[in-house]
Amino acid sequence: MRQIARMRRGAATAALLTVALTGSLLAGCSSGGGRADARGEQPGRHPQDGDRTSAAPAGPLLAVKIDNVPAARPQTGLDQADIVYAEQVEGGLSRLMAVFATKLPSVVGPVRSARESDLEVLRQFHDPTLAFSGAQHKLLPLIDKAPLTPEPPDKNSGAYFRAGGKVAPHNLYLRPQRLLRSAPGAAALTTGFRFGAAPSGGTPETTRTVRFPSARFTFTWSARQHSWLVAMDGTPTVTPDGARVAPATVVVQYVRVRASHFHDVLGNNSPYSETVGSGRAQVLRDGRVFDAHWQRPSATDGTRFTTTDGAPMNFAKGQVWVVLAKA
Repeated sequence: MRQIARMRRGAATAALLTVALTGSLLAGCSSGGGRADARGEQPGRHPQDGDRTSAAPAGPLLAVKIDNVPAARPQTGLDQADIVYAEQVEGGLSRLMAVFATKLPSVVGPVRSARESDLEVLRQFHDPTLAFSGAQHKLLPLIDKAPLTPEPPDKNSGAYFRAGGKVAPHNLYLRPQRLLRSAPGAAALTTGFRFGAAPSGGTPETTRTVRFPSARFTFTWSARQHSWLVAMDGTPTVTPDGARVAPATVVVQYVRVRASHFHDVLGNNSPYSETVGSGRAQVLRDGRVFDAHWQRPSATDGTRFTTTDGAPMNFAKGQVWVVLAKA
């Protein structure tokens, strides 16, 4: 009987080894094709390199809420973000969310508070880290439950510092490398954006202004820099050393802007910019403007942009600004 038991255990072990080896071989054979994940993305595909692939992201990307009133300017690190989202906040003003994946600047800021809309925008990324200075107290439980890693100053005070030259609350800055050991790489940018040659058509465009009730963004084409020079509220957007912030692509994404369930300390309602759904957009690249359509079926999907005839809308390689304008 013992001999029979040993024989049965030996057969079971052999079967398990066979399954393991078969699984390894199948995994090795399928790695070149890369199955799409739940967002429909190809794991390891570099979003700005066409058909070339790169390693999977080394970790989460970093999103930072950045102050955007005149007292907060010039901002630091804004020029090194991969994506900058501009959204409407209380009183018709604007706030920025900078997304970093391919590089981590030494300092970013000034850092300000989060909004409910940010949680929806960030669902398209896998476990992002969100740096922010606080939020309306009723919103904090939603941030804690969201699929992200919140990193406010009260959780990681060593990553933040107050800088001279500006008054509070416009002087709080972040050292990103105290939150992330390294930049995860472009593979972490699971937005659905496509990069490549411009589609045919488009209309020549040298300047475009997008207005919020109490803020405005102007993008002026620079043929010399082959990018769009940013100005906010009539003032050029520059780095602390005076260099212009100049994205390669600007997306004006027209969305529904509705009242949220939250208010600021003065009782002003916080607008909610809906980024799940579909609508029209305009894409500025290469000195031209292209009419486009955007679609994001669910919060975990990236946002797909197409031309008016349904072809994929490619962006120019480089920084992308997305202005969430009221439809």
